[in-house]
Amino acid sequence: MFSVRNTVLLSGVLAGALLLASCGGGAGASGTTQPPGSGGTTPPPGGGGNQNSACSAMALGQGAGLNGYRPFPSDNLWNQDISSAAVDANSSAILNFIGSGVGLHPDFGSGQYDGSYIGIPYVVVGGNQALAKINFTDYGDESDPGPMPVPTNAQIEGDPNPGNGDRHVLVLSNSTCFLYELYGAYPNNNGSWNAASAAVWDLTANQQRPWTWTSADAAGLPIFPGLVRYDEVAAGEIAHAIRFTLPQTRAAMVPPASHWAANSTNASAPPMGMKLRLKANYDISSFPASVQVILKAMKKYGLILADNGSAMYISGAPDNRWNNDDLRALSQVAVSAFEVVQMNPVYTSSNVPQGAAPAISSFTASSSSVSSGSSVTLSWSVSNASYVVISPGAGAVRGNSVSLSPTQTTTYTLYATNPYGRNTATVTVNVQ
Repeated sequence: MFSVRNTVLLSGVLAGALLLASCGGGAGASGTTQPPGSGGTTPPPGGGGNQNSACSAMALGQGAGLNGYRPFPSDNLWNQDISSAAVDANSSAILNFIGSGVGLHPDFGSGQYDGSYIGIPYVVVGGNQALAKINFTDYGDESDPGPMPVPTNAQIEGDPNPGNGDRHVLVLSNSTCFLYELYGAYPNNNGSWNAASAAVWDLTANQQRPWTWTSADAAGLPIFPGLVRYDEVAAGEIAHAIRFTLPQTRAAMVPPASHWAANSTNASAPPMGMKLRLKANYDISSFPASVQVILKAMKKYGLILADNGSAMYISGAPDNRWNNDDLRALSQVAVSAFEVVQMNPVYTSSNVPQGAAPAISSFTASSSSVSSGSSVTLSWSVSNASYVVISPGAGAVRGNSVSLSPTQTTTYTLYATNPYGRNTATVTVNVQ
């Protein structure tokens, strides 16, 4: 579904000769609203009790430090220690298919190349960030609707010259513990955004997309938790798996992936979600200290295949503090230094998991008619849902109610989603 990310080789112009993928709020009609997650829906402290700190520890701003906060619970597949996991029986065949001599390439760094920052940017916002309407241009049927707290000046992947690349926009809220990710994002003059697709992630839970649905990434994965960030490398530890790309994948997926974007029928082509692990006996002592931090993470948490793209590109966030010469050393690490972690289960079209979508028992408004700007409470009863979105007006929410202040007659839609699909319900509030 998603195109291969265009890539170019940075030759002598950029110090470090990094490899780069070249690109790769207005309120809704309901009027004013409380921040998403309000209405009796306080995010759990510490993101479920197993992170190093609460999401409120994240600093605000573009590329802000997370100050020890790790998204998602400790048993999430992004955060699992796989250093002792079994090796897949087809590991050698898969690595040979990739190319045993292919080296790692950092798809992030400091400065710009060809007018673009190097890496996938992100921004951390607070509870006062205005909610923006999201208009979908391609994959709306597999996207989470807005509104979302996306700043009008949020950095787009490839800025200041993003062109027609992947144009990802990543936004974390330190007040609600939600992550919002857009693909093919374009800002509009009225504060809204156009996007090919978008997904919202509850950072306190082990949420996944419905089976066979994409996200802002081809594998149906969140992008942010797989980025190499300067703040964590400077702190001495990356405590999660790292996102990477390969040029050819097959029509299969391994959890936590929920979607494939196959371009090969070869049985040795890897499935989306496949994990690679740097071999425990691979000597990293000669690498720069910052690179050793990255390589240690590859031994403990591994790499997760997330998209079609250039071979062995690992993803990170741009930061002017990166030393591009140090990052260049990653190219010395070849595919032969890795092993494929056991893949079980592997899902194909013949065995995609089946189950019941969420059930919505009720979705009501405290009043069917209000004066402009008056508060109305929307309440719902939903079972078997991983997450809930109220659109327009509130966006992603927790709990079972939210208060809104519509300025015009509005039909609200409740979207309840789990790994097996989505159900919706509507309620209309008339504004006098």
